Amino acid sequence: MAGRIPLVLLACGSFNPVTHQHMRLFELARDHMHQTGQFQVVGGIVSPVSDVYGKQGLAPARHRVAMARLALRSSDWITVDDWESQQADWTETVVTMRHHYSRILRQYQRNTGTGGAPPPDPRPPDGAAPQLKLLCGADFLDTFKAPGLWRPEHVAEVAGRFGLVCVSRGSLQPDRAVHECDTLSQHRANIFLVREWVRNEISATEVRRALRRGLSVKYLLPDAVIDYIREHGLYTWESEQKNKGGVLRPLELQGAPPETLAD
Repeated sequence: MAGRIPLVLLACGSFNPVTHQHMRLFELARDHMHQTGQFQVVGGIVSPVSDVYGKQGLAPARHRVAMARLALRSSDWITVDDWESQQADWTETVVTMRHHYSRILRQYQRNTGTGGAPPPDPRPPDGAAPQLKLLCGADFLDTFKAPGLWRPEHVAEVAGRFGLVCVSRGSLQPDRAVHECDTLSQHRANIFLVREWVRNEISATEVRRALRRGLSVKYLLPDAVIDYIREHGLYTWESEQKNKGGVLRPLELQGAPPETLAD
């Protein structure tokens, strides 16, 4: 794929627990970006959120990271990074993106023998340096419209400076979400919408519900992840009460209404 722009895909989220659907997003996105004729996907990063996120039933980060690594043992291009999960406070998505892009760019400069300050735009005209884009599901785009949840300048940086690769999910219409958000619409050329023809409706919320009810989740999660959950006694009735009635950290910081984000 000579002449293409190297691209790394970054997925941020709870991964509580990681499911086949989470991993499938990467494969769908890679195929789509290759088919554009512009990009060569050279890596994928799974970045679980920190415990301070405050979501009800959120398993400790060390377990979510471990499960993600077990799930991705067979992948030769997707890795799990624990930097975000180890932060003392919740990390805004744009901050996580800046962190990973700086690391990717330093590696690129070491490999090519180039130095100096990083370019202000991760999409240089010559296409030589790698790009980083945020990988997400269609439901994620709707959060950009939630009042008070995102800072406008952060939406502009995520969509404009970096870019998004969004995979459709169920009946959600990501193109409508782009249309209804002025900032996303402004940067629509840097937002890639991926159609999932083989629909996969696995929900981590429903997986947790099945687990705490003692129901089978085989074929929804990798066997190694199921074994890990059993070994460590995760996702029980008791653990689901963690953070119950609390406010998600991003909503607390932005002063947005608690109902802005669903579980």
